[in-house]
Order: sequence, then structure tokens, then C-alpha cells
Amino acid sequence: MTNWGKVIQSGALGIGAVLLVASCNSGGSGSDASKSASATPTVAADVPAFDPCKDIPQSVLDKEKLINPDADKQDGDGGIKWRGCGFIQENGYSATIDSTNITLSMVRTNHDFNVIEELTVGGRAALTSHVADQDPRADCAVNVEMKGGTLEISIDNPPSAPLTGTQNSCDIAKRLAGEIVTNLPAGS
Repeated sequence: MTNWGKVIQSGALGIGAVLLVASCNSGGSGSDASKSASATPTVAADVPAFDPCKDIPQSVLDKEKLINPDADKQDGDGGIKWRGCGFIQENGYSATIDSTNITLSMVRTNHDFNVIEELTVGGRAALTSHVADQDPRADCAVNVEMKGGTLEISIDNPPSAPLTGTQNSCDIAKRLAGEIVTNLPAGS
């Protein structure tokens, strides 16, 4: 399952990460620049330790009627990574559920995304967003904070989907996040 939103997100977030690092490292003398470089926030080398293909309980998948898991492994610019699975709901929405090294801060500061809501899911900071030119009723992502990144749940719910087309994609993403977050490793 190709998630074109991820392709757009990858390039946009990668560029944002590169610009963030570049702006933090610009100007000053050699010694000042080296001090800035050591204090520059970096993207985690890998994604948080949660494998959506293996770690989401079958009971959650059954409740949401999610089938046909398809591994999702993508590497973007600036070291951005997604590791997870895509699922479909027959005659309903599709979900791509990834552990990613994208942080909430990165989503908030990227101008290619519109943050819709800041919230808490299972005691963790989270936010919902969508790519700026997409319809948030049909396409929405929720990112739930984890150490070194987030759990990202991207929902594609076209209005033509017979079972779920009348539901808001952000409501689906938040519901699914609530069902999954309780299964995240302690301290992650």
C-alpha cells in the first residue's frame, strides 16, 4: 500500500529538519559554530521501539475490522524514518500505523501541515494534523509522543467509503490511537 501522504510528508519534514539544523548552525565564528552544532537538536537515529505489525493486539484489529497488514518501511530526507504497517477496513477507511522519529515539535513547526488539535491520548501528548492541501475530514494523522519520536496513525477515509465515509478521519485516528497507546512499552 503506497501512502502518497507519506511521500509528501517525507520530503517536507526532511527539508524542515535540514533547515532547522542549518538555521541553528548559521553565523558566528568557528568556535561559536561548533558550540551551536553540539547543542543542535537532532533527529533520533531510529524509530521508537514499537512494531505496529507485531505489537498491536489482534483484539484491536478485530474491533476496528482492520485486515491485510502490509509492511510500511520508508526512509525520508534528513534521516526521517517510518516503520510500521498499513491496514484496510473492507468498504471503509485505510490506516497506516508507524513508529517514526518525527517528533511533535517537528509536526508543529512544519508549514506543510495544519495542526488541527493538541490533545492527550493515554496520558501522552498528541496532536492531529493534515497535509495543508488535503481535506481533514478524509485525511488526518495523529502523532502520539514517544521517546525519540511518535506513533503516527494516518487515516485515509474518502467520503465514498460505504461503512465510514460519513465519519471524520481525525475522530477515527484518535479512537484508534486510544486503543493502541495502552499497548506501547512502558517508558517509551
